[in-house]
Amino acid sequence: MTTSAIERGGGSADARPRTAAASQPRRDVVEYGARRTFIVVAVILAAMLEIIDTTIVNVALPYIQGNIGASQDEGTFIVTSYIVANVIVIPLSPWFQRRFGRRQYFAASIIIFTLASLMCGLSRNLETLVIWRFVQGAGGGGLLSQAQAILRETFPRSQQGAAQGLFAVGALFGPSIGPLAGGLLVDNLSWPWIFFVNIPIGIVAATFTIVYMRNPEDPQKLKLDVTGITLLAIGLGSLQYVLDQGQEKDWFGDSTILWLSVISGLSLISFLVWELFITKRPAVDFRVLRYQSVWAGSILGFVLGITLLGTLITLPQFVEGSLNFTATKSGQLLVARALPVMLLTPVGVILATRFKLDPRIQVGCGFVLIGLSNFVLAGVTTSTSSFWQVAPSLVLSGAGLSQVFIPLSLVIFGSVSPPDVPKASAFFNLSRQLGGSVATAILITLLDRTEVGYQTALAASANLSRPVIRNFVAPSGVVRSGSVSQLFEIVNGQALVLAYADVSRFVGWTTIILAPLALFLRVPSATAHVEIEA
Repeated sequence: MTTSAIERGGGSADARPRTAAASQPRRDVVEYGARRTFIVVAVILAAMLEIIDTTIVNVALPYIQGNIGASQDEGTFIVTSYIVANVIVIPLSPWFQRRFGRRQYFAASIIIFTLASLMCGLSRNLETLVIWRFVQGAGGGGLLSQAQAILRETFPRSQQGAAQGLFAVGALFGPSIGPLAGGLLVDNLSWPWIFFVNIPIGIVAATFTIVYMRNPEDPQKLKLDVTGITLLAIGLGSLQYVLDQGQEKDWFGDSTILWLSVISGLSLISFLVWELFITKRPAVDFRVLRYQSVWAGSILGFVLGITLLGTLITLPQFVEGSLNFTATKSGQLLVARALPVMLLTPVGVILATRFKLDPRIQVGCGFVLIGLSNFVLAGVTTSTSSFWQVAPSLVLSGAGLSQVFIPLSLVIFGSVSPPDVPKASAFFNLSRQLGGSVATAILITLLDRTEVGYQTALAASANLSRPVIRNFVAPSGVVRSGSVSQLFEIVNGQALVLAYADVSRFVGWTTIILAPLALFLRVPSATAHVEIEA
């Protein structure tokens, strides 16, 4: 590694010997014209498949549980199995790409995902569905991070803003339209169609990938790091289970959660030690974190996951449970966040490239907008809120998201050498996925415990010494039939609404407090010369 590369990344030279395979020259795979169009279509379709399937199943889960005879607790494994496989494969995807070739691995991931989607739709019992959801998640893990890296290498340096803008639309738009698509398919067809709809899209994406995509380097004969992969799978798999099931099982009061937490911690620590100090051929190359913008960007990606995916958990619960929105209407509400992402992402590209706006300022302001949107949402979180009262907060959130993703991606990928781009992308996307998982665990726990606190406080104040309560329960001096149970339901409903508002404020404060982390990003010299070609 040259001195300039070390200074740019903010790290030290690599002490490990480089193999002949690792030092082979990389091909220029920048594309133009129709060939690039086909590759972009394949990559965006593949990324959208993975992202949408992260959220689309949540809407259909009650229907699936009823159809296959699964309890609510058992049904959560349909979601958990997908995410567990996803987070295990994402950090390994750069290794798979080098071992089998970028085109071959990306096409194989699409085919695995598509085949698993077919089998998920055909499943008629819980066990089979959970297994195929795991396979689907494994295929999806090879799509998202590689899609971003592929777009980066397919476009010339002068068009990197446009490349990351295309990916941002898919990455940010997908989670928002997933619930809407799920609601429409379930309401008008049946739950298997949330999986069947992936098949034609997957066939098109796989075909375009096989026909038009080129490998930047030949497949390499790499020794399989069995120990590292095993430790990673156990560590991340256990962690994901703990995050998904912790609140349901009372966290460390449950022996399974306690032991899996210990196993996860020990496995991940052992994995770090093994990859950094013992093995000569690591499955996950942590050396890419020597670039300051990669580790800082990954932390911000974690925050982005909290704000992006955390809202997708609590907001549908609020509007469907407290406001009695249908699944379709709830999905339409989330589209209110997706639309400004589509409309303002080009603005973000122009600000980051043509006007050379400092990406640290752009990212920081974007996070502040996202934080403010959560305070706006908290202010309109009542038991009588309408669609149009809630929607403006989501529009503001979408505006903030559109100004975060582009500069953040440009800084991260502009700071690393081409061979390190897939590794940086894997860390960034893994951080975003784990941020969503941690947000889900924290927000559901906070919601549950805050609701209990408000129930206690409201119940204590709802006594007959207060005229309004006395008139409701016993308007003529005699307790009205059913009035006590009605009062109980009102208290519980108000407690839940207040808890949702507190959750929104928590996300808002978390986002704003962590926004200054954008100052740790280092602006690479390459970014300063990026321009948009007409």
